[in-house]
Amino acid sequence: MLHEFGGQLGYERFLEVWSATSARFDQDSALDDREFSMADVTTAFLRAVLPLEPTPGQVGAFVKTYLAEWSAAVRHPAGIDVLLKGLSSEFRLAVVSNTHSPTMVPEQLAAMGVFDSMDAVVLSVDVSRRKPHADIYQAALHQLAVSAQDVWFIGDSYEADYVGPRRMGMEALLIDPQGKTSVPLHHRLDTVFDLPHRLRLTLPDLPAATLPPRT
Repeated sequence: MLHEFGGQLGYERFLEVWSATSARFDQDSALDDREFSMADVTTAFLRAVLPLEPTPGQVGAFVKTYLAEWSAAVRHPAGIDVLLKGLSSEFRLAVVSNTHSPTMVPEQLAAMGVFDSMDAVVLSVDVSRRKPHADIYQAALHQLAVSAQDVWFIGDSYEADYVGPRRMGMEALLIDPQGKTSVPLHHRLDTVFDLPHRLRLTLPDLPAATLPPRT
């Protein structure tokens, strides 16, 4: 594709320039949690490797190809659809994700067969701030029309999925099977599939039939 656009770099040089460009954007984002889009980083990359200013069509084609190749390698855990559908029968569910693409996460949820089980899908690229910035959690609370104290936040990133939500007043559980963080044991999950069991222990009034069994 790059050769069609007029670029002359080989694969190793492509990886070098792409990695450097992405790292620069990530470093800038780390200062204030401001999110960037795939179009932003792709435009900067193409400017570095093409003889002429990239067109919107070239940027869009590169982004589409890149995301398609990345998504092709994604494998969803067996049983995740059953888990999420079971949880959605008792709870309102939302995905709050750091992503540079407005389409990738919804497409992955659809591929898992659980998009319709979500009451909200909140993406950093849409909010313009990434976790753990308060704005993205606030956007999720607003979309769901709920208070922070009524929310359980589950994820596998210490700052984004545990520290940030708890700072907002939410309950949070961290998926940390190897105990790499200092999270208390009762705030830790070995796997997302342990969540129904943990909820039964924490919320004993839940009807047992509404949650999928522990695997």
